[in-house]
Order: sequence, then C-alpha cells, then structure tokens
Amino acid sequence: MARQVGVTPASVQRIWSANDIKPHLTRTFKLSRDPQFEAKFWDVIGLYLNPPDRALVLCCDEKSQCQALERTQPGLPLGIGHVRTRTHDYTRHGTITLFAVLNYLDGRILSTTATQHTHVEWLAFLKKVHRQTPPELALHLIVDNYATHKHPVVRAWLAKHPRMHLHFTPTGSS
Repeated sequence: MARQVGVTPASVQRIWSANDIKPHLTRTFKLSRDPQFEAKFWDVIGLYLNPPDRALVLCCDEKSQCQALERTQPGLPLGIGHVRTRTHDYTRHGTITLFAVLNYLDGRILSTTATQHTHVEWLAFLKKVHRQTPPELALHLIVDNYATHKHPVVRAWLAKHPRMHLHFTPTGSS
C-alpha cells in the first residue's frame, strides 16, 4: 500500500490507526434467500415482543455431534501461581445430540440428550416438552428449518396436539 501511493509504511500505519482501519481483520455474514424471510422474521420477533395470552414461547435448538471426551490422565494439582492443567490427549466415547428449549422469560432450560439426531428423537423431545410444561398454556416453539422438524410423523403428532405451535426462523438465519 505504501509503495503504491508513495508514502512510508509508517505513514500508512498512522493513518490506519487514526481511523481504526484494520484490513487484516474480516467478518463473515450470510444473507438469507428465503422467499418467506420477512413473514418468518416478523412471526418470530412478534412472539418475543408480544406473546399470545396464556402461552409459553420457547426457543428450541439442538446441538448434534457433541463429543464425549475423557482425558487420559488427571490434571496436575493446583498451587499458588499454577494454573489448571489437562493433558492434550483424550479418549473418544462417541457423540450425542443435545436437544434444548429455553424459556426466555425465566431463563429455564428443558433438555435431553440422544444418541441420534432423527425425527424419532426430535418427536420424543417434543413429547417431553409437552409433558413437562403447564397443560393449560399454548406452546409456541421457535425452531430452525432442520428437516426433522418438518417430518411427516412429527407433523401428524403436532396435528393431534393443537397446543403445540412451531414457528420457523428464516432459512439461513440464526
């Protein structure tokens, strides 16, 4: 840059510093191409800003492939001036999927783990949420667009449980 514009590298650095320019840093983003983006966006935002009466709004997600790791040796004893230690090697004990819902009003989380991440486990989790929430409240679950959420077996179960309502985030959005 300095050579291109005929100044010293120090001058370029001063200008960049003075203007908080950091060309070595990058941020990533993704624009959703969901044709229903706006409708889904306002549906989800509306639930948070103005939840229905006698309803519970829950934010749902799953984290697949959580690794169950065990260190091969215990850490060294703590002491004054010594930080916690752990070995770099470990034994793998497979993976699990964590399913969780967050009640954003009180911060409570309802969760379960499963060995797989299919519609069967998702439906079992929905049934758990159904059982462990007050039956007099409608449940509005905000979910992403993962295929298991829309599986025909899941849709059939939801049709028989009218208090459960799924609201989908726009595709490609968090």
